[in-house]
Amino acid sequence: MQAYPHHYVAAAHGAVVGMVSLQAPGLPAIETAAPPEFDGPGGVWSPESMLVAAVADCFILTFRSIARAAHFEWLGVECRVDGVLDRVSGVARFTRFSTNARLTVAPGSDGGKARTLLERAEKLCLISNSLSGERHLELEIVNADAWRPLPPPS
Repeated sequence: MQAYPHHYVAAAHGAVVGMVSLQAPGLPAIETAAPPEFDGPGGVWSPESMLVAAVADCFILTFRSIARAAHFEWLGVECRVDGVLDRVSGVARFTRFSTNARLTVAPGSDGGKARTLLERAEKLCLISNSLSGERHLELEIVNADAWRPLPPPS
């Protein structure tokens, strides 16, 4: 890992109507629009959906790092984050992030250690730590033989 501080650069381009194109050095462009809740077209990423997805992504990447450092064996992790955007004191902002994570482990794995590592991942996620909304975590640890996918976001 590089020493702090880290610097990240991104740019956006948009016209009077239509998609906004996001770019960052060395990455493919992403087309975005307002979500349907703000009269956007739907079907494309919005800043709101990207923010909530960043929380889920950061949780998994943080868990992966923590589990590797702890020499903890696991098979897969799924994470769903529900973000609540509300109006507070006349300003729209995310007020709550509910993270639901399911970790799949081999039979006989240490469930207590798994739970501790997942909780640590939530506490250390730099994206979540950069947001002011309330955070809630629900965990499930399942043996590989009992695995079933989390329901897709609706």
